[in-house]
Order: sequence, then C-alpha cells, then structure tokens
Amino acid sequence: MANEISFQDFSKIDMRVGRVVEATEFPEARNPAFRLQIDFGPEIGIKESSAQITKLYRPEGLVGRQVVAVVNFPPKQIGPMLSEVLVLGVELDDGRVPLLTVDREVPVGSRVS
Repeated sequence: MANEISFQDFSKIDMRVGRVVEATEFPEARNPAFRLQIDFGPEIGIKESSAQITKLYRPEGLVGRQVVAVVNFPPKQIGPMLSEVLVLGVELDDGRVPLLTVDREVPVGSRVS
C-alpha cells in the first residue's frame, strides 16, 4: 500500500485544468520532453511546464488540449527553463505517459476536486 496521507494534506494540492496554448520541442532537456505554455485563466494566467510525453504526443496535437496540472508546487529549474506547474499523467511500464484530462470541456482554471 502507498504511503497514506490525510485529507488535509491532499487538500493542499491545487490541481487545475488548463489549455495548452503552445507546445514545442525541448532539446535541452535531459530526457525527451516538450515545453508547454498552459493557460489557466485570469486568476493564474499562462504558466510554463516541461513534460516528458514525447512517446505519445506531437506538439501540434497538444495545442488546444485541456490538461490537469498541479499549480502550487514551487517552480523547478529544468535546463534553461523554469517549470512552473506539474502536468499530470500516468507513467506506464514502457515509458509512455498518457496525460490526465477531463472527459468534457470545462472552463480553464477549474479546480480539480
């Protein structure tokens, strides 16, 4: 069983739905990745992230897609960029990472609960 946390601990994680507005190759990353610009609406704005999702996605197929991300982790330096949010996905045994998404269109910035 995974380490247990309290609901109070879980409630500190701010997960939001954002829309990818730009996706580009990120050759400076240690592992194959894309640089993503994600719009989380007027409250949070556009944030940048690095995502190791190159086995399943192409940049042009990511633009316009809604994704789920943690928006309240501290920024992390990844090569020359500062990753501001953590895009969520499922890491499969073969290294592919399908993104966590919503099953219908929702307003950007919507909180996951």
